[in-house]
Amino acid sequence: MDILNGLLTRRSIRKYTGEPVLREKVEEIVKYGMYAPSASNRQPWHFVLTDNREIFGKIMEVHPHATMLAQAQWAIVVCGDEKTALSPEYWPVDCSAATQNILLAAHGMGYGAVWLGIYPRTERMAALKTLLELPAHIHAFSVVSVGVPAQETGIPERFHSDRIHIDRW
Repeated sequence: MDILNGLLTRRSIRKYTGEPVLREKVEEIVKYGMYAPSASNRQPWHFVLTDNREIFGKIMEVHPHATMLAQAQWAIVVCGDEKTALSPEYWPVDCSAATQNILLAAHGMGYGAVWLGIYPRTERMAALKTLLELPAHIHAFSVVSVGVPAQETGIPERFHSDRIHIDRW
């Protein structure tokens, strides 16, 4: 898939067929996440991969918009490492870039995915820290559900020329 076409056609996919997705494919998706830019190239991310239905259920209990995990094959939890980050303010920015790369990689490989926000919701972050037994300096940032898409989406019009400003507002 052409990268520019991928940028236009990637959508949040919340319905999956239930067909299996190989762990090796999910690891490949995460590899692309690791190629995201980060402040001073510190790469302050870690990834927890799970296909455990019990964990999916517990995530759905604390995240009101995570119901698609019931059909997903995998969840990728993107975590930030405050010890590795350039400063405490940067790990969320760096993890955002990694999450976006993961979404694009999944799309490019023919899978559906959606970004479930964890950070900055402290109750979600705390629940995932406990559930996944994250060390004190590691923080859950996002969950990306992954599966074979059971829906097709079009390309909505999102370009708004009135939001472009040259030189000044």
